[in-house]
Amino acid sequence: MVKVYEINGVTPVVDPTAYVHPSAVLIGDVIVGPRCYIGPLAALRGDFGRLILEEGANLQDTCVMHGFPGCDTVVERDGHIGHGAVLHGCRIGRNALVGMNSVVMDNAVVGEDSIVAAMSFVRAGMQIPPRSMAMGSPAKVARELRDEEIQWKSGGTAQYQELAVRSMQTMRETEALTAPEPDRKRIEWDSALPLHLHKNASA
Repeated sequence: MVKVYEINGVTPVVDPTAYVHPSAVLIGDVIVGPRCYIGPLAALRGDFGRLILEEGANLQDTCVMHGFPGCDTVVERDGHIGHGAVLHGCRIGRNALVGMNSVVMDNAVVGEDSIVAAMSFVRAGMQIPPRSMAMGSPAKVARELRDEEIQWKSGGTAQYQELAVRSMQTMRETEALTAPEPDRKRIEWDSALPLHLHKNASA
């Protein structure tokens, strides 16, 4: 059961086609759109500003979303937020990726089809143009992305959209085994891609 908390009379909204892990926490003015995936231990604190995940976005394990009063923090359609990232009062553009353990600050905008590399710090108010690779602390725009890099990113996001469906259909709480079974099977799914082999993998 999803952990949602009303505050000041405002209750989170989760589309029926979205998957939210039971250990994630949603507070107040949070809107999770269709086909989204919210990972374990993610914290979405809509106790000040509004938090929005548009259709097909994912927010992975231990990510944090928050913002100042009167401000929206938005992940647009097919946005992809890697493990441990922090989003505060910013906007992540359509089909953009924020890499693992990155921080995106207030009023920053990550443009459509852009990638923020892992461990980057996007300062308040920074505007990252569409189709850009940004990296560093503070982050700087390094170059324009190639078509194959955007395709790679879109493939990874499609896997998380599929994971939302697989999680709703097959994930259940259980007890651990004490030893591996003989001929232990591996996780299988339809759109498996060798994402870990990509030289720019960051989430």
